Amino acid sequence: MPDIIVVMGVSGSGKSTVAGLLAERLGWDFVDGDSFHSPDHVAKMRDGHGLDDSDRAPWLAAMAAWIGACIETGRPGILACSALKRAYRDALVQGRAGIRIVYLDGDRDLIAARIARRAGHFMPAALLDSQFALLEPPGPEEGALEVPIAGNAEAIVATILTELGLPSDD
Repeated sequence: MPDIIVVMGVSGSGKSTVAGLLAERLGWDFVDGDSFHSPDHVAKMRDGHGLDDSDRAPWLAAMAAWIGACIETGRPGILACSALKRAYRDALVQGRAGIRIVYLDGDRDLIAARIARRAGHFMPAALLDSQFALLEPPGPEEGALEVPIAGNAEAIVATILTELGLPSDD
């Protein structure tokens, strides 16, 4: 059973919704990786420009520190974070035991339709192709749980709970 779950995927895959529901069901701490972005980086993305690896370094370090604090204090936690590249996931996990990656996998058309329906998010639909271009799906050696996103959020959460051997009732 994991102590930390990192829910990853491209923008619009449902990370925040699924991670939030998971945290609610389990009574675990939850944080959205978007809250670790600097105002400058949010503005950059809002203006239609993707972040580069130097932009992402402090963001990844802050989330890795949050994970470390959870582990150190014995608080289980769930992080919603794109974690698109293997190097980003490695920066978050840092070889620490008890961290499980959950990859929300969906095709571009489904995700584009979801992005078109959402309001108030800083990430414009124009950056979706850059997200897919960066995406390195987790390999078998990462031990990630891959979950298709075609269903509703409750069904996705139920699948995650079952597959990770976590309690599925409130």
